[in-house]
Amino acid sequence: MENQETDKVYALAFGAHPDDVELSCGATLLTIIDDGQTVAVCDLTQGEMGTLGTAETRKAESALAAKVMGYRKRITLDLGDSGLYYTEHALKEVIRVIRHFQPEVVFINPPDERHPDHIKASRLIHDAAFYAGLKKISTTHNGGQQQPHRPLHLLYYMQFKHFDPSIIVDVTATFERSRKGILAFSSQFYQKGVEDEPETMIKRREFLTGLEARARYLGEQIGTRYGEGFTLPGPLGITSFSTVFPEN
Repeated sequence: MENQETDKVYALAFGAHPDDVELSCGATLLTIIDDGQTVAVCDLTQGEMGTLGTAETRKAESALAAKVMGYRKRITLDLGDSGLYYTEHALKEVIRVIRHFQPEVVFINPPDERHPDHIKASRLIHDAAFYAGLKKISTTHNGGQQQPHRPLHLLYYMQFKHFDPSIIVDVTATFERSRKGILAFSSQFYQKGVEDEPETMIKRREFLTGLEARARYLGEQIGTRYGEGFTLPGPLGITSFSTVFPEN
């Protein structure tokens, strides 16, 4: 018997680690939610190999971020932090998630990044989004056969490396709120008075200031206060010209 159970959402955001999504496209996800659409998040790993925090800490922080941000659902796979590889098992796991949520839009790690896990996640999710639409690839959920589903749009978000974005989303209305989702991962970021922990790339006092500076720079490119940038794997088709290019 075919299982029709899904948790259909409009947008599904993947991250290699907990906090990838909040750091890179959190304000955009809030914009989508404010538009009345639904959002889910999937972390491919538990972040257990990070210098700071534990798998248990990251799990609690992820749950808090999901609540603060208002996601419909957040799930965390266990594909191996610093051991994230392109395997048949990993591919099937990601396909299963896509088919369960049936998103129209998928946000993923960029293909060129500082952290090897981000690069591997990008390829894995990109391919899974395509293969999820092939009916001869079989996956199950809760004992029932899943239906094929291919998302309409893939968007690469910006992480450590800057790129020239294909689109910039005005997140002026949601940027400050998105910081609450980031700060839910308190073990990972600088906290005044906590000086006895090792410093990491994102633990530096300047990191969150730099993140805001980038959002201001991207916003300036489109004449707004804050922006988040994305690139696409292919051309964007326009079906309603005036919606994309509205009057002033």
